[in-house]
Amino acid sequence: MKREITPQEAGFSASTSPAQGALDWRVDPLIALSDLEGGVDTGRRRLLAGGVYSAAALVLPDEAWWDGMSQPSAEEPSTGKRVGHGDVETVRELTLAFSRMDQRRGGGHGRRAVDEYLKHDIYDFLRGRFTNDTTRQAMFSAAAELAYVSGWMAFDNSDHAFALRRFNTAVKLAARSGDAPLSGHILRAMAHQALDLGFRREALQIAQTSVHGERYTAATPRERALLGVVHARTLAVNGHKQQATAALLRAEDDLSKASDGIREPDRTFFFGEASLAHETACTLRDLGDHRGPVKEFRHSVRTRGAAFRRTHAVTLGYMGAAQIAQRGVEEACATWTNVLDAMEDGIYSGRARQTVVDMRQLLSPYRKRGIPVTSSLDARAASYLSRVD
Repeated sequence: MKREITPQEAGFSASTSPAQGALDWRVDPLIALSDLEGGVDTGRRRLLAGGVYSAAALVLPDEAWWDGMSQPSAEEPSTGKRVGHGDVETVRELTLAFSRMDQRRGGGHGRRAVDEYLKHDIYDFLRGRFTNDTTRQAMFSAAAELAYVSGWMAFDNSDHAFALRRFNTAVKLAARSGDAPLSGHILRAMAHQALDLGFRREALQIAQTSVHGERYTAATPRERALLGVVHARTLAVNGHKQQATAALLRAEDDLSKASDGIREPDRTFFFGEASLAHETACTLRDLGDHRGPVKEFRHSVRTRGAAFRRTHAVTLGYMGAAQIAQRGVEEACATWTNVLDAMEDGIYSGRARQTVVDMRQLLSPYRKRGIPVTSSLDARAASYLSRVD
């Protein structure tokens, strides 16, 4: 199984810090946008990075909060420029462009541009004079999705405290727009992050919320499958084997219902057969299966398109770990060689980099056995890490 990253190893404190207030669900999303850390001083940035990510920060609001957030706030003065449907489309187009770039190059590429747009243009749009309430809701939804992309990029680049702040803001904006499936999509990302950092129970609670009510029932088939398979992973890692298996089967069934005749939101463009296989492999791994993960990872690698290079590198990293767990050392080394090929070709991803760190740790028992392929791969991995650290 993949070694868990503890909060302490990730550089976070489990205690509450002054920065914790930034994650208060009562803070209006417009205030959160105006206070994005891109414009704060170095000392405060250090404080935010060191103290925000904790179990306390992962506690979600109750149903009354969701109901209240769907109403316009006094923080929406509507005194700015006129905002119409064309502005909404511009934000959506930009969001999709950055999301596609993240899939190709990783979250470490282009984040500053996303955050600057959020802090200035998006903030101005949300304070503008909307042509009608439908446009207002659509703009808040579009803004939520861009904030989510910023959070996902930060998560992928291992800037976890900042990612959590972005996800928090994104959920607020999605709730204000009344877009339940988008709220579920963002919560799914929060659950994914919590799971990667070792917050098992919190990840399960967040994932359960992501598939609750209209967040799941109002979603399209592809998005339901995405929410469901992450829910399955959180069930697996918490030891709920039967429920995890059932959730996996439901996710497969949901994805099978996706078709060209059903309009899916742009944010689901990356999720298909390859992604489902990747998440299925992770779920089987967390259930203690030793053979199934390699089969599913291999299927993911074979079916993924060239536009998803970052995820491809992560999948290869996990597949190598599963192969070496079965003592397929040379097979794992061949897989990991492909990881380094991809990384050295311009992927900026903390998650992908972590697979290289894990690779070296898993190779350590073989360093003194005189296996040429392990020695050369380990040396190459060490050289790569020395250049990027």
